[in-house]
Amino acid sequence: MVIALIILAVLVVVLAVIAAVQFYAYKARNANLKRIGDQLKNIIADGTNEKLLVFTSDQALIPVLIEINQLLEHNQQRAAGFMKMEQSMRKMVSNISHDLKTPLTVVLGYLETLQLHPDISEEERKALHSKVYAKANEVLELIHKFFDLARLESGDKRIPLSPVDMNEISRKNILAFYDTLTVKGFEVCIEIPDKPLLVWGNEEALERVLNNLISNAIQHGGEGKTLGLTLRADDAFVYMEVWDRGKGIGELHQDRVFERMYTLEDSRNKSFQGSGLGLTITKRLVEAQEGTIRIYSKPYEQTTFTVQLKRVSFSK
Repeated sequence: MVIALIILAVLVVVLAVIAAVQFYAYKARNANLKRIGDQLKNIIADGTNEKLLVFTSDQALIPVLIEINQLLEHNQQRAAGFMKMEQSMRKMVSNISHDLKTPLTVVLGYLETLQLHPDISEEERKALHSKVYAKANEVLELIHKFFDLARLESGDKRIPLSPVDMNEISRKNILAFYDTLTVKGFEVCIEIPDKPLLVWGNEEALERVLNNLISNAIQHGGEGKTLGLTLRADDAFVYMEVWDRGKGIGELHQDRVFERMYTLEDSRNKSFQGSGLGLTITKRLVEAQEGTIRIYSKPYEQTTFTVQLKRVSFSK
């Protein structure tokens, strides 16, 4: 009888301890859940980049906290990306508005001159008409670039890939600039191998890429009076390099030169109406052909844009 009472007493104590532990765990979990809820409310209300910070030994809560923090980080990254994109769009719209306004203001000035001075000579009238035509084309070219970039980024512009002879494209495009390079007094260094180098690409897109890079080198590398075009390859890739010896791009700016919103005064994007579209379009076109483009620049020594594309090789 005594033993039974002792066992009963022990069981009562054990049950009491278990109940106390469970009650404590219940209270602790409720407190943690309330703390989690309060922190989440504050993070969402304030729009901060904070994470949940709750010290707990509750093994059931720990994986939940980890998942919530991962979700918070994902949402915060998306919010930051959206904000960056919104700022980029605002700056682009501002730059494009400015770039449209400038030539249109000049056009209005020319037209006003024609209107206020109907007695000007025929030669002067033709000269003004030519200037109006040139400025109108400048505006049209900018609008085309803007919509091209929009289509590339939205995926609406399909670029079919097929084997393309890079030797032929390189020769044809550098030859198209012969007169300009001659008039400006450039020394031209061309290294194109005799053996055809084929890539997976799109002829029209590659011609535009090369045209953009050569134009860019002429405009911003003019001080060096040297322009180079090099074509080389390894077993897997073909590399097209366009280089000059002009003022170059500072190291701090090289990582940003392909950004569409990048329009600092020393940005080579300025060669495309100052709205940061030209090199951005070039990069998108290269990427659409499963390639990469990078820049190396040491001012007044050498600035090189290197396009890397997949090589096409035919088995024997």
